[in-house]
Amino acid sequence: MPFAETYAAEDPILQTARSLAHELGLPCVSPGAGSVLRLLAAAGNAKAVVEIGTGTGVSGIWLLRGMRPDGVLTTIDVEHEHQRIARRVFVEAGFAPSRTRIISGRSLDVLPRLADGAYDLIFVDADTTEFAACTDAALRLLRPGGVLIVNGVHANGRINDPSARDVDTLTVRETVKAIRESEEWIPAVISSGAGLLTAVKRG
Repeated sequence: MPFAETYAAEDPILQTARSLAHELGLPCVSPGAGSVLRLLAAAGNAKAVVEIGTGTGVSGIWLLRGMRPDGVLTTIDVEHEHQRIARRVFVEAGFAPSRTRIISGRSLDVLPRLADGAYDLIFVDADTTEFAACTDAALRLLRPGGVLIVNGVHANGRINDPSARDVDTLTVRETVKAIRESEEWIPAVISSGAGLLTAVKRG
């Protein structure tokens, strides 16, 4: 296991959330990737964060632990049952219910209802088919200097394989290329976990 993953220790609350995700067959961010989420939330003094893909709350806990004490995490997921678990996990992790706004629904239906320029950080942990729409929405939702993080850009190790022409890999490549070539983002890829495409919205 890479040192970055063993360096990021997880407490029993995170371990429980992770095991619940495993039982449900849900992927979740690795400890190393989670520590990057916490770091970026803390570096930006994030007060308003959007998470697309609640799961059982693993990434949500990492984000909340980096955010300001008065920060609110808006987390979106189509699976109400997963969110019920995450809600309990957040409380067990010591976060008051007022620290989270849990919205059930398709992200592409929910994101248009969120306010322009109101968010400090957006974390996309969605199906690759939604990457383009989510990154487009992030440009509208983030304040100048806000951070976009997209999980899964290693495409399960296929991102650098020219013979990989499946839809998921092609979609990831298109998203990475579009962000890199845009004048509106300052991007970098962080190799922790499944690969995090990170980008700061230019002022």
